[in-house]
Amino acid sequence: MSTLFKKGLFLTNERKIQEFYQHFQTYDEGFEYGSQLPEWFLRNWSKSKRWLLALLETNIPEIKAHRSAKDNSATLMQALLDIVEKETDKQRPNYGLLLLWASLSNAAPIAFWTLAFVLSHPDVHRAILEGMSSVFGTAGKDKIKVSEDDLKKLLLIKWCILEAIRLRAPGVITRKVVKPVKILNYTVPSGDLLMLSPFWLHRNPKYFPEPDSFKPERWKKANLEKHAFLDCFMAFGGGKFQCPGRWFALLEIQICIILILYKYDCRLLDPLPKQSCLHLVGVPQPEGQCQIEYKQRV
Repeated sequence: MSTLFKKGLFLTNERKIQEFYQHFQTYDEGFEYGSQLPEWFLRNWSKSKRWLLALLETNIPEIKAHRSAKDNSATLMQALLDIVEKETDKQRPNYGLLLLWASLSNAAPIAFWTLAFVLSHPDVHRAILEGMSSVFGTAGKDKIKVSEDDLKKLLLIKWCILEAIRLRAPGVITRKVVKPVKILNYTVPSGDLLMLSPFWLHRNPKYFPEPDSFKPERWKKANLEKHAFLDCFMAFGGGKFQCPGRWFALLEIQICIILILYKYDCRLLDPLPKQSCLHLVGVPQPEGQCQIEYKQRV
């Protein structure tokens, strides 16, 4: 949250921290229903949403004005506020809350799935460790700083993340039609909802050969240096409606995976779990438990 908004915005004391966690957990657990049903059906969810919006609204002016003392850089939320500067003041906290939810409720599960997929494929795990050793030296021996150049030398990790996202993408993405849209011989009127299923699109063998297999090497064909994914990869949406934080999310997951595998020797104790089919919005959770044994490298 410090990276998204600004350092020290929320975590001021233990009581406030606990209150924030409770409200965010309620908001997260009810998001799939709250995003589609009238709020008065979900009293607790609505209460937590209003609490979070009020917190953001109070801090929006300070977030907008804040600059890093080190290099005068802006946060991701500041960049978003610049893009939506024409929006009313009432809409800005909503953008902040959506950014907060997307970063915590999608990035963390994808970090888990990436780690689980890597550990369940020993050849991939071994290749990643060898690559990290060539960049950082003996794993776990020293503290490391991960630079942009380091990430470019460890492309396999980014490929693994994107492959995990492909296999564990949201069940559906919805979009309300603002203007009539013609699809084939049918016109979709304004106000209707269009729904796309990344889950099934990512399993179309026409676009992804051996679609159910974890094959990070397929991403070698993507032009990631020019910020282009593989054709028909829709986990982040499409066109101008793509997730604005997609590259930031990939960056933080890359660094997370590097630090975990550098500092800890990890192995799976359970088979790779299937994804839960209970929820369609956001990254799916595992169907069952998945225990990971880890010990610090020395």
